[in-house]
Amino acid sequence: MSIHEISNPSLRISVSEKGAELQSIFNINTGLEYVWDADPAYWSKKSPVLFPIVGGLKQNTFYYDQKAYALNRHGFARESQFSVIEKTEDRICFSLVSNETTLQLFPFHFDFRITYQLDANKLHVSYTVKNTDQHVLFFSVGAHPAFKVPLVEGTSFNDYYLKFSTVENADKWPLSADGLIEKTSIPLLKDTQELPLTKELFYTDALVFKDLASTSISILSHKTSHGITVLFNGFPYMGIWNAKDADFVCIEPWCGIADSVDSTMLLSEKEGINQLEPNAIFSRTWTVETF
Repeated sequence: MSIHEISNPSLRISVSEKGAELQSIFNINTGLEYVWDADPAYWSKKSPVLFPIVGGLKQNTFYYDQKAYALNRHGFARESQFSVIEKTEDRICFSLVSNETTLQLFPFHFDFRITYQLDANKLHVSYTVKNTDQHVLFFSVGAHPAFKVPLVEGTSFNDYYLKFSTVENADKWPLSADGLIEKTSIPLLKDTQELPLTKELFYTDALVFKDLASTSISILSHKTSHGITVLFNGFPYMGIWNAKDADFVCIEPWCGIADSVDSTMLLSEKEGINQLEPNAIFSRTWTVETF
């Protein structure tokens, strides 16, 4: 697996060509690694990129132009080989262009680019989608980074909590056994900016939010000054996840969401789907700050 490294005086990161997947965020000043180690006993990914769908499809199928297409959960980008099209000391850009393989799964021409840019102790991750087709492009895109919890020795998972940038009153949307969004939400956050972390919080799968007021979420602990903040302005959906009993938390900004249990399975009617006109460009950036 080809791995590329970029750095600045504060951070050193590595990214694989497969999936353009972030492999490491190492803060030179704190001496800490912030990305989960991908222990296959729990979850063998680190930060898969979700494209051209986020989450699962009903029956793993969508319909477009009266034809059925099969597409696995989170789409094919995470298993695809990306090309490096730009690399400097502190910036790298990867590209995935539609091809015969992708067109069998997803009948649209596109140029999907992922850029990693270092900025002091921050990493900016940008997704750019260009519609190179003659028709409207329907797609979703999202992030799935897994951050180490506990982050420092001498602390435990339960010593950490999530802090939202704004006081929240937000429900979570439960997932069916098939990974589809149920019809009824469940109250979770009530007049609070904080959510204590426990392994049990995730025993029924991810926490899925549709209406957070916050534009950032931090992983913090009262037992250490170290942590991370994920900034996600422009991403309307959020998933927070942990593989059962694993030592990480994923903070997942999404432009898109899994199908609901009552989905029509028509791509053009999919909740949260983005529509991009021919030759138009869609761009979003999320940022992780390490400290």
